[in-house]
Amino acid sequence: MPPVATSPSPTESTHKIVRTTTVELVTTAIRQRILSGDLAPGEVLRQEALADELGVSRVPIREAITRLTGEGLLTKVPHKGAYVAELSIEEVQETFEIRLRLEPWLFSQAIPHITDAEIAKAEKLVNEMDHADSGVWGQLNWRLHETLYLPARRDITVQMLRVLHDRSDRYFRFQVVQVPIREQSHEEHMNLIDACRKRDAKLGAKLLEQHVKTAGQQIISVVTAMMAR
Repeated sequence: MPPVATSPSPTESTHKIVRTTTVELVTTAIRQRILSGDLAPGEVLRQEALADELGVSRVPIREAITRLTGEGLLTKVPHKGAYVAELSIEEVQETFEIRLRLEPWLFSQAIPHITDAEIAKAEKLVNEMDHADSGVWGQLNWRLHETLYLPARRDITVQMLRVLHDRSDRYFRFQVVQVPIREQSHEEHMNLIDACRKRDAKLGAKLLEQHVKTAGQQIISVVTAMMAR
């Protein structure tokens, strides 16, 4: 007779759920300290102190550091530890200069071909962004923009923009912790979607140009203030 499969014991199952939740909570706590400026750019992360302060072992701290390094918020230096990643105004400026030259044109090419299903998908993403934490907001923001751009069938341009958005994701996290900015972003995104419904490529390009300019100005302002601390 083949062996009977057994379910994990309640203790094992509970341990896995608690461990995952602990890592997520620790990751969120450290992320918020970085985004708020409590942990300044270049500051070293002291694992033992954080573990004591948050009331956890060093295991979830290490896993949180790995996640935040992948998000670009931390930099790991071999044999030295993890540091809060430095900020770069020049990087933000160059990224948004390129976006301004590509995205309005790409959006104007996409609008005549966008379908009702794609418009509905974009609107759903905006609603998801309203309830998303700063750790995933930037990813949802890219999925929204990608949805609006793909109908243009300019795959090389979309790929270039994906790289730029990935590089900007860290800076979006600083931007969207502020509620007024999130509300403004919601309104601007819905206006872009409305231009799609109207199939008005000229209006869409104009709105997107202003949207990108505003986002760049906001992020530069927030990052400048943080670097001045």
